Amino acid sequence: MAINNSINQYLIKHGFEAFHPKAVLFDMDGVLYDSMPHHVIAWQRSMAQFGIHMTEEDAYATEGARGIDTIRQMVRRQKGKDITLDEAQRMYDVKSRLFHEMGETAIFDGVIDLMRKIRQHGMTVGVVTGSGQKPLINRLLTDFSEFLDESHIVTAYDVRKGKPAPDPYLMGLRKCGNLHPWQGIVVENAPLGIRAGVAAQCLTVAVNSGPLPDDVLRQAGADVLFHKMADLAIAFEDIINV
Repeated sequence: MAINNSINQYLIKHGFEAFHPKAVLFDMDGVLYDSMPHHVIAWQRSMAQFGIHMTEEDAYATEGARGIDTIRQMVRRQKGKDITLDEAQRMYDVKSRLFHEMGETAIFDGVIDLMRKIRQHGMTVGVVTGSGQKPLINRLLTDFSEFLDESHIVTAYDVRKGKPAPDPYLMGLRKCGNLHPWQGIVVENAPLGIRAGVAAQCLTVAVNSGPLPDDVLRQAGADVLFHKMADLAIAFEDIINV
């Protein structure tokens, strides 16, 4: 009943008559992979090399945004100056190198089961990430080859405005068959990504896999909230059969 009410509220909020999901658009870090602890360390160590102090909360609060956008924002806030995209990219390259040196992170329990259910229901799996790192995209294609191909992945380089703008998820809908918002489900773990999904007018499911309070994700606009991907996998039929 709670899920039923949440979806009815979603329809009312956006003025939609019906919910007919045809695709599920996943964020990557913190949703498919338990990678955020490694990202936090890489962010802190890399930014320290440039005189930027980044806390764990900063890393989780900005997760999902394009890395270069996060860096430009942090430099502007702490040093009071604007840097170019090229300068931000060079700093992001350091962060990427440190992240990859820590090795691969695990796929969350429930992800494969959930993707299998999505495909069994004739729906499309998509990934919408703020990352543009080729090794990570290649890993997506290897780990989820049964469910995902490159044409259904949106990276930082596919849009001019990253999360929390709706552009990444609107692009995801386009790549999954020029779908309407009421035909897409967004799965996110971070406030910026949730705001992006809501701005794209998709049903936005939060999976709170990190340290942020649930209220932070609800305030960002999450329509439904779970604490584990495995819980979402169990409840998936309840969501799509409302």
